[in-house]
Amino acid sequence: METIMPASALSSAQPTPAGPQRLDPKRFDTASRRRLSAPGLRAFLVISDLWGLTEAQRRLALGLPSRSTYHHWAKAVREHRDITLDVDVLLRISAVLGVHQALGVLFAGEHDQVAWLRGPHQALVFGGRPPLDLITSGTQDGILTVRRFLDAARGGFYMAPNSIDQGFRLYQDGDIVFS
Repeated sequence: METIMPASALSSAQPTPAGPQRLDPKRFDTASRRRLSAPGLRAFLVISDLWGLTEAQRRLALGLPSRSTYHHWAKAVREHRDITLDVDVLLRISAVLGVHQALGVLFAGEHDQVAWLRGPHQALVFGGRPPLDLITSGTQDGILTVRRFLDAARGGFYMAPNSIDQGFRLYQDGDIVFS
């Protein structure tokens, strides 16, 4: 026999005996999205500058808003005005922020981070293409694939070597110095 729960219980983040956790719908309300939109887009623009993305690549990463919409958003956040982005755009921005953070953990310098993004990669998921091609493919799945790959690499899963790794030499016992 199935138990019927009141609607208020469904919005909690507690697991139900019959299924997965449910998200609180308030996370997606207009006020929450407005609070996150301007700072998120400002961070996206800074990362896009660092990565050297063209306007077309930026728009593709954001889900292909029209040029006028993109420029309206960018102008508004540069002037520190509020904007409210939809959930899809916020998810894409979040994924780009996650890619940027993971690259910062995995690579010491910004040059190496950008080189990894722009260079061809032999991992199966990239098929010899640069990871940036997936980020700017226009699909959420492309950005999230790169994010998941880097999160796995950060977590210690094997990341196939790339040209940037050519000179890497494993540490030997003699390399370890005890003081």
